[in-house]
Amino acid sequence: MQRLSEEIKGNIHRVKERIAQAALRAGREPEEIKLVAVSKSFGLEHIRAAIAAGIHILGENKVQEAHQKIPLIESGVSWHMVGHLQSNKAKRAAELFDTIHSIDRLSIAEKLNRHLAALSKRMEVLIQVDLAGEETKFGISEGELEELVRRVGEMENLTLKGLMIMPPFFSNPEDVRPYFQRLRQLLNQLNCKEVVPAELKELSMGMSHDFEVAIEEGATMVRVGTAIFGPREE
Repeated sequence: MQRLSEEIKGNIHRVKERIAQAALRAGREPEEIKLVAVSKSFGLEHIRAAIAAGIHILGENKVQEAHQKIPLIESGVSWHMVGHLQSNKAKRAAELFDTIHSIDRLSIAEKLNRHLAALSKRMEVLIQVDLAGEETKFGISEGELEELVRRVGEMENLTLKGLMIMPPFFSNPEDVRPYFQRLRQLLNQLNCKEVVPAELKELSMGMSHDFEVAIEEGATMVRVGTAIFGPREE
């Protein structure tokens, strides 16, 4: 356990250093970027080691896995849903999470809003955008984005904060840059049009292999798993 804790602590230090360097290259303050440690497929010992090393935000991809972990972890951290949210998991997601990055259709937003109302709870959310049209990825299309933003912005128990993307994987992170640039442009367009009254500020983009490019293009949240916890077992 001690060895695991030291490894994770060292990994987090290195990731934060890379975040800081990328932010400075872009003329930004490192404090502007939130690090979401994605603990998908890792156990409680990994999660507790990350918390001990200064992680404040943890991300999970699946509600059923989060359901097994979150109740056993001490309070004081924020839990983010970063994977696809199925309709039949909306109720439990409303109970478990503080933020959801992956709203991609009106029906799931409406269902989540209803469950949150029953809990007397408000939740911050982001809308996932699909800019590549990959069959294996989720997200609202660019053409349908503005209407979904408007509708989610009207929901009493959802607080819309920004956009999220899960772009295609490229071995060269530079190849992902245009997707990050376009998401930032879309956020700016929504704000210029004042589609919702409050300014949208959050861009959730970038993972272990490309988060530095994402930060250079305006990411405010990076979702990092492997670079913190190590390779996942397939």
